[in-house]
Amino acid sequence: MDTLSYKTISANKATTNKEWVVVDAEGLVLGRMASKVAKILRGKYKASYTPHVDCGDNVIIINAEKVVLTGKKMSDKVYIRHTGYPGGQRKQTPIDILAKYPERLVEKAVKGMLPKNRLGRKLYTNLHVVIGAEHKYEAQKPKVVDLDTLK
Repeated sequence: MDTLSYKTISANKATTNKEWVVVDAEGLVLGRMASKVAKILRGKYKASYTPHVDCGDNVIIINAEKVVLTGKKMSDKVYIRHTGYPGGQRKQTPIDILAKYPERLVEKAVKGMLPKNRLGRKLYTNLHVVIGAEHKYEAQKPKVVDLDTLK
């Protein structure tokens, strides 16, 4: 056979190049920020992206309490959960969540945009949400990313 042979190269755990990235959430719209962060966690901005492998970066989100929701979502949007007991349905608005646990609003938004399988649960462990501008991950030498430059 005189044809060229091309092999598709798939990334695996040994060949992935994982980095640490810092995203400042101050003044950013929650959903738009969460979708871009989910893409970074997934590794879709890399040329070596492979759908079934954790090839994304570790993301640190700082100033999580300063995230913005557009329109009247801060008071009208409702998050529903269930305790597991009869009559245990609980409702919360983003105002309630921000008052008690500000980082959970960002965590929930990003988690909802990840795959709902083993890979998605593994990718979620690469997300670190911090209240305020200081974080404990300076030893990893994270690089600052501006989400406006990403598509």
